[in-house]
Amino acid sequence: MRTTTLTALVVACLATSNLAGAAERKNLQVLNDVSKQVTTYSWFTIFDDVSASIDGDVVTLTGKVTMPYKRTDIEKRVAKVEGVREVRNQIEALPASQFDDGLRYQVARAIYGHPAFWNYATRFDPPIHIVVDRGNVTLTGIVDNESDRMIARSLASHTLAFSVGSELKTLAEAKADLEGI
Repeated sequence: MRTTTLTALVVACLATSNLAGAAERKNLQVLNDVSKQVTTYSWFTIFDDVSASIDGDVVTLTGKVTMPYKRTDIEKRVAKVEGVREVRNQIEALPASQFDDGLRYQVARAIYGHPAFWNYATRFDPPIHIVVDRGNVTLTGIVDNESDRMIARSLASHTLAFSVGSELKTLAEAKADLEGI
């Protein structure tokens, strides 16, 4: 479901900017459009994580992707969004590694194969993203509740990962971040 990913992106973006009134609505629309460009990109997967922040008409992209061409393609897509004058691309391309590739699939199977996460797995854009960098796993995205966050981290910890970090937010935390703007 796109709205979950969209919420994650919008929360991350708006949490870093001080906006008011019409400017806030305009920036929110630009961020929605940026989110759509990222999540509908054909090669964007659960193994990639991209966030955006906006300052006027400048969008800064951050995160990690599995292939260098994704970094460039996403930048080009975001540059086409109405209201974006400049894109600062700080997305990092992860190093190629057979071990990391295997670990990505191992963690994805552990999480999305678990009955507690079947409802997440069936969504258009599953909300838990798995970033693997040199054997270290970071979980990002939004889960429904604290229990899901803890279970996801636990499942990822029972793999060959050197370490497992979690930047997962609950839906309630994401909503609170949005309302606090």
